[in-house]
Amino acid sequence: MHHRNAPLSLEGRRRLVQRCQTRPIAHVAAEMGISRQCASKWVNRWRRHGEAGLLDRPSVPHHQPTATPAQVVARIEQLRRHRKYSARRIATELTAEGITISVRTVGRHLLALGLNRRRSLDPTGASNRQPRRILARWPGHMVHLDVKKTGEIPHGGGWRIHDKNSEHARQVARGKTRGTRARYTYLHSAIDGYSHLAYTEALPNEKARTAIGFTHRARAFFARHGINHIHRLVTDNGACYRAHDFATVLRGARHQRITPYTPRHNGKIERYNRILAEEFLYAHAWTSEHHRTTALAVWNIHYNYHRPHTAAGDQPPATRLDTGVTNVMASYS
Repeated sequence: MHHRNAPLSLEGRRRLVQRCQTRPIAHVAAEMGISRQCASKWVNRWRRHGEAGLLDRPSVPHHQPTATPAQVVARIEQLRRHRKYSARRIATELTAEGITISVRTVGRHLLALGLNRRRSLDPTGASNRQPRRILARWPGHMVHLDVKKTGEIPHGGGWRIHDKNSEHARQVARGKTRGTRARYTYLHSAIDGYSHLAYTEALPNEKARTAIGFTHRARAFFARHGINHIHRLVTDNGACYRAHDFATVLRGARHQRITPYTPRHNGKIERYNRILAEEFLYAHAWTSEHHRTTALAVWNIHYNYHRPHTAAGDQPPATRLDTGVTNVMASYS
């Protein structure tokens, strides 16, 4: 593929060779705006290989001492096609066989073979993966926890109100001292897998102490709605959930951490985070972080008591609980 400043295309090389058959190479090169060495290169390639010599050659070096052996690539393809192993599993299997190879190298070869996606393993393009739904059988059977990091809104509003090139945005940028990091707000959320009842708080960090305190308050929130015992807490592998002190919030519940880098195993809370972003975080123009944090309490009421949810038969999540909608005004501001 030619770069944008290439003086010769394939047709230009043909014309170069044709003109050099009756005229000196130096004259033709000057006429076409290239060096004599470049013109001689294409003429000599044409003389050796004919029309095929005018095509671009690959930039791959002729000798690659550290290249993966062909038999190892064949073994990677075999494990992928017949056992449908992931790149990490293939690297582990090869290590057990005495072949040292990184996960990144295995992934690169799978991409070159066209087998990097599961649907590439089936001639029909099927995904070869059986979808399994996360089914909670009763309230409190599974409670999902997660943290969503979002940028802190400066006082007076962000670029969604004032535009990125506005004077307000420049003042905010000037107010940041050199070396300081961007400030974030961490939205800790808990959702009951059966009723989809959710509880969210805006907290300053995602440390273990913060996550533990939030989980205790989430337990109290669920208890007010009749969920007095939580059988399973489902989280990702974040540092706050892997902390030793996080076991203090279990109270007999089973702590289930999902497979690393597999957010679909915690899909209920991930879907809730998407709803939170689409209908709350980016659906309004916030003038400050305090403004958004204060409105979060209203969002909790709206989501749990008024917003229809398809998983609850187009009814609010609270309707799936025995307590129903209690102590909440139907109209609020």
